[in-house]
Amino acid sequence: MAAAFEHLGLDPRLLRAVSELGWAAPTAIQAQAIPAALEGRDLLARARTGSGKTAAYGLPLLQRLLRAAAPGAVAQAVRALVLVPSKELGQQVVLSLRQLAAFCAREVRVADICAHTDLAAQKPVLMERPEVVVGTPGRVLAHLEARSLVLRHSLELLVLDEADLLLSFGFGDDLKALLCHLPKIYQALLVSATFNPDVEALKELVLHNPVIVQPQEPQLPGSAQLQQWVVRCDTEEDKFLLLCALLKLALLRGRALLFVGALARCYRLKLFLEQFGIAACALNSELPARSRCHVITQFNRGLYDYIVATDEEALEAPTGQPPQKKRKGAADSKGKDPEYSVARGIDFQNVATVINFDVPPTVESYIHRVGRTARADNPGTALTFVLPEERDRLAQIEDRLAGENGGSMLQPYKFCMEEIEGLRYRCRDAMRSVTKQAVKEARLREIKEELLNSEKLKTYFEDNPRDLHVLRHDKPLHPAIVKPHLRNVPDYLVPPSLRGIAKPDLKKRKRLRLPHAGAGRRGGPTARRNTNPLQSFKYARQRTKHRAAKSS
Repeated sequence: MAAAFEHLGLDPRLLRAVSELGWAAPTAIQAQAIPAALEGRDLLARARTGSGKTAAYGLPLLQRLLRAAAPGAVAQAVRALVLVPSKELGQQVVLSLRQLAAFCAREVRVADICAHTDLAAQKPVLMERPEVVVGTPGRVLAHLEARSLVLRHSLELLVLDEADLLLSFGFGDDLKALLCHLPKIYQALLVSATFNPDVEALKELVLHNPVIVQPQEPQLPGSAQLQQWVVRCDTEEDKFLLLCALLKLALLRGRALLFVGALARCYRLKLFLEQFGIAACALNSELPARSRCHVITQFNRGLYDYIVATDEEALEAPTGQPPQKKRKGAADSKGKDPEYSVARGIDFQNVATVINFDVPPTVESYIHRVGRTARADNPGTALTFVLPEERDRLAQIEDRLAGENGGSMLQPYKFCMEEIEGLRYRCRDAMRSVTKQAVKEARLREIKEELLNSEKLKTYFEDNPRDLHVLRHDKPLHPAIVKPHLRNVPDYLVPPSLRGIAKPDLKKRKRLRLPHAGAGRRGGPTARRNTNPLQSFKYARQRTKHRAAKSS
């Protein structure tokens, strides 16, 4: 059994912050990594997503800095550097460290230099000599070369978060150049959700005789916490039809992340959902970093239900394969942010379901995508749509996961497509409206609007932070003709076996019932019933028959 936080030798101010966060006991990675890090040893830690890796290095980092901040200690300077592969993860790390340092904020200040603003704009922050600096390798190196950040005589601790991405995102040269600006002796902590050749390369480059912490646990939670389903689709149209049925009939409960493998598909799926009146945010590498971070923050606050995100790794050829030739007319990577990552490390809160609309290219990508749900002790569901040409790739993922867990983790979900054939003509109608030209126009319009929000309103929102919630990112783009009749699902199109559980246009009906007396009693218990987010039609038929027999 893991020791309590009180037995780890942490400062009382850190223990108070941990208590305020509601953490009763350390996770497996925290119980093993914190004592080793407090001894001053270099650390190589691997743990699955959502297991508390940030606190596993954040608490010993802050503990060391609090010792240095004691009366009579050396002068104020930057003593800890946290390197992250993306701006989104950097924002999350800064927030986590500030929460842990809530009761010692004067002694330990955390600076975020991930944003791609002018170096001169960030220079005043660094001139105050914060104890902790968080940034991407490229950004930190730029400040080191500009002499606005000096670490050679003060750095005591270096952290590499999501280390498996730092090299794959092209930061190899920046890291090597950055290390030349560091002192000869410092403590290094390297944490990652997976171990791969990139992590081994970083281990040789940065660590010295490290302690390896690798809790004996699978990379994904077990089936009791995380249900993983695979739906085999015969055609691309079947994918869109299935997603339409899940969302419009409210068979998918809670908030969801939808992952696709390309930028154009991101907007195509967003426009498709708009045809049915389903609001969703687009999240990809072309959007400004400020907008991406704002989308994630508002999603965590509950403003949006769905995010359509691109997994940028899917745009690259899998390891060991030659790069794919660019198709004629395909969009190039100009304007894409190389420091973008949404499938890796980001702590999306209260995500009920992850939908792999496109099969991930590697098992690591699958683990990081699915790891956005079932975090900590919360339950979650992962659903993967697979076409015939994607089955070989999925088989490799299944084999790897089965080898690590001693059995198959991905279960086939036999969705009865015949039951939703009545929605197919509507699906085709919507797909015809979402043309290539509409996708191109939507892509340009979204970028222009987000650039306007990100740059021109930047100063205003800094002075009026309360007004920031007014800015929404799930507004319809409408480059395609939206047909109003697609928004509502008539009762005759709802499959008979699902009429007891499907809730088409649930939110609209709830709003209409609120003014009437007794509306809370009418259908209240049914609406609150804890149903499986993905119910098979066979099970639904059994429930319908059981109710009919019981009432008779």
